[in-house]
Amino acid sequence: MRSGVGYDVHAFVIGEILVLGGVQIEHDKGLVGHSDGDALIHAIIDSILGAAGLGDIGIHFPSDAPQLEGIASTILLKKVKEKVESAGYGTIFIDATIIAQNPRMTPYISSMKKILSRIIEIDSESINIKATTTDGLGFIGREEGIACLAISTLEELK
Repeated sequence: MRSGVGYDVHAFVIGEILVLGGVQIEHDKGLVGHSDGDALIHAIIDSILGAAGLGDIGIHFPSDAPQLEGIASTILLKKVKEKVESAGYGTIFIDATIIAQNPRMTPYISSMKKILSRIIEIDSESINIKATTTDGLGFIGREEGIACLAISTLEELK
């Protein structure tokens, strides 16, 4: 078994839709990004790639690639799943944390788990997503952006 850690952060901007874990979240701001800005999926992608020893999201999906502009991060996650399986590994567990002052994430976590489990093809019970705030401290506390952390465990395919 192998484990990898991922981290991502995106700034808020007015006029964008907030998407985390493939779920559209009701909020007055969205996240800036070359893709859809889904910081949760980006952190998960980095954790999976790291566990497989395949680099990071920027190597596989450069932020200056015009064909990736506005792409749904769920599509990127599906491509990563395929790359990792081609390298001989399968994801068996993901633990992730969303760090955001607002909006509250609890109502959306179940939907996030369902979407992620469908893409990665693991049971939703093998995905754990938590949310926390920074109690008003720093850029997250000032509601300037969101950060996400993830750790993924992979096993060698037989």
